[in-house]
Formats: sequence, structure tokens, C-alpha cells
Amino acid sequence: MAGLVPAIHAFTLGRMDEADRIIGLYERHARAFDATRGQSLIERPWLDRFLALVPRGGSVLDLGCGSGEPIARHLVAAGCAVTGVDASPAMIALCQSRFPDAHWIVADMRGLSLGLRFDGILAWDSFFHLRADDQRKMFGVFRDHAAPGAALLFTSGPRAGVAMGTFEGEPLHHASLDPDEYRALLAAHGFKVVAHVAEDPACGGHTVWLARQEQLFS
Repeated sequence: MAGLVPAIHAFTLGRMDEADRIIGLYERHARAFDATRGQSLIERPWLDRFLALVPRGGSVLDLGCGSGEPIARHLVAAGCAVTGVDASPAMIALCQSRFPDAHWIVADMRGLSLGLRFDGILAWDSFFHLRADDQRKMFGVFRDHAAPGAALLFTSGPRAGVAMGTFEGEPLHHASLDPDEYRALLAAHGFKVVAHVAEDPACGGHTVWLARQEQLFS
């Protein structure tokens, strides 16, 4: 799953059953998403801060990698060993065609258990499609796939609630926890916040979290 921030409307408290339809939406509209996403890398300053915490040539887990453009391309160009995960087979097929030397997996991030640990974990415009309870559970997934000192970069909403947008005429679900809850979940799973900016004007209004694991849990 990979998100489109321009589709988000104001955050409100509301129904969340559209979350179940996200995977099918991206599968149906993979080519349209790929064309819309394009090559613009407004995320680059945050990605470079993330990469500064990853050893040169280190392993990166890209959760909700979408079509691999442009974020996975940037990671590959930086020398990272990329493992991309997306629940849409059509998205993963695009990734495989573009970056055959990387490792691509069709899987739902919510139940991910690869038995591997990575130097960096990325969930850019993907994690925020999940229900609030599923987002809480994802911090265990982050922890279980993080090597000691691993960097974690993800986007969220600026405050707790649900935001409904549209893509290709279909409802597009986004949700967020409260920032204080994200901080508490990060700390509880051994991550320390390195940087956080709500609605970063230099990054298209993204709300961004960069953290680093300090403690390895068994």
C-alpha cells in the first residue's frame, strides 16, 4: 500500500470500514497510482536524514513500497539492500520489473514476520492507511524487524482521527493516532524520536517521524 497525500481531506472522527478496501483499490489502480506518483522526490531531505542513520550498503525494509518510484529508486541508488513489501501484486510486479536485484514481497504489513532484521525501516505514506488499532500493532512489527540501532521513518496524520480522500473516484482511507501516543508507542518498543515535524511545509505538508532503535527486544 502506498499513499497519496493530496487526496487527504481534514482529519475528523469518523467511520473506518473503508480501510478494508485499500488493498483492492491500489491493486485495481496500480498503473494510475504509478503515473500520478511520478518521479518528484519531495521526500528527499527526510530520506537523506534517514539514510544518514543507516550504514553504507545497509539493509532497508520498505513497507508499502508501492511501485518503487521514486523512493525505492533513491534507496537503491544510495547503495541500500532494499526489501520492499506491498499487499498489491500489481505494485510488486512494477517493482520487480524496475529493480530486479532488490527483494520484493507481496504481503500485508500487518502480519509481517520475515525473521530478518534491517538497518532501516521505512513506511512512507503507507502505514497511515491502517486503522488505529492496526497502527498500534505495527510498532511490534517495526521492533521485530529492526536491527540494533535501526532507523525508522514513517508518516502519519497531524492529530488523532480519520481522513477520507478519493483516488480514481473511490474512497481512500487514512487514519492517525495522537502524536503523544506515537511517542509512547515508539518508546515502549525501544525507539527514540530523532526528529518530528507536523505538516512539514518543506515536504508537501507531510507529518513525518524519524526514530532510532535504542534497545533490542527479544
